[in-house]
Amino acid sequence: MVLVQVVPHKPLQGHKLLVLVPGGPPPSSLDRIRRAFPGLEVVCREKAWADADAAAGVPDDDWKDTTILVTGSALPTRDVAPKLQYVQLMSAGANHVLDHPMFKEPDVAFCTANGVHGPQISEWVIATFLALQHHIPQYLDQQKQGLWKRVDQPVVDSVKKRVGILGYGSIGRQVARVCTAMGMDVHAYTLHARSTPDSRRDRSYAPPGTGDVEGSFPSKWFSGSSTAEMHEFLGSDLDLLVVSLPLTPKTQGLLSKPEFEVLSKKRTFISNISRGPIVNTEDLIEALENDVIQGAALDVTDPEPLPEGHKLWNTKNLIITPHTSGLSTAYLERVLDILLLNLHQFSEGKELINKVNKKEGY
Repeated sequence: MVLVQVVPHKPLQGHKLLVLVPGGPPPSSLDRIRRAFPGLEVVCREKAWADADAAAGVPDDDWKDTTILVTGSALPTRDVAPKLQYVQLMSAGANHVLDHPMFKEPDVAFCTANGVHGPQISEWVIATFLALQHHIPQYLDQQKQGLWKRVDQPVVDSVKKRVGILGYGSIGRQVARVCTAMGMDVHAYTLHARSTPDSRRDRSYAPPGTGDVEGSFPSKWFSGSSTAEMHEFLGSDLDLLVVSLPLTPKTQGLLSKPEFEVLSKKRTFISNISRGPIVNTEDLIEALENDVIQGAALDVTDPEPLPEGHKLWNTKNLIITPHTSGLSTAYLERVLDILLLNLHQFSEGKELINKVNKKEGY
């Protein structure tokens, strides 16, 4: 975990920060940046997160001297922004910019907003899981009918249940914290082995009081890239599986019919807050309709947006939200916290926080 402190640093004289955000950034955050780096020129433009058109609403003069950029999706080409050195994305992943020419520039560092989503997404995971455990959707339907009637199904609480977290990054670590507080056991899965205390530490950004800095919540840690290693994790008596992996060519379609068959042992509930294509949609529908798994909650789908009339809309034991789990009134402030930390690192020539590994794509 990294905390934010405002300490005067090298002024970044001659550098220009361009901030492209919807609604404009909080003035208090900009004031902190200006106090810490009085020599830094700061320019703000309103731009929707998904607006990838770098030219729309951003004058050419803004781009030509920009060395640092905060953006959702809009990226210039090198000829438009010849001085750009550091891009701070507003998303937890970088999959939407991997094919952009600027991403492939070797001297331009990209950093994600990894860490800003943990609190709100962990709440979404637990809220949707408990909603189905406690039959809230049925009771909401009955409320609309003015019907006072108990659902004739058992209620299962979470104490002594087990959550498996597929991808133990900042979101997964906060899910682990919340689940542990509820009395659940935690299993974690990562691509690379985390066999030492130092390897389990979290060095990315996290809001104070959140996450799992030491990597101490999991009672068991799984790792590997083979199907057998993945199935060992999925077969470890999981009551809840949380998918929090980045979307890469290696993770696309990672969960499909063979994996659902492994999960059928406990009829595991699946929560996907990552990217839709990680889960095979047709196989998920089949698993839900045939009671292979207990239920699912999807904040992401494949396809996305989910079109009207798609079979997922009417699949049983399923909660769908339109990619909203990461929303929070504190979102932008946390992104700018990461920016401030990285401006300190940048001014001293140190490694940036949440820097994307361009080879791995995350």
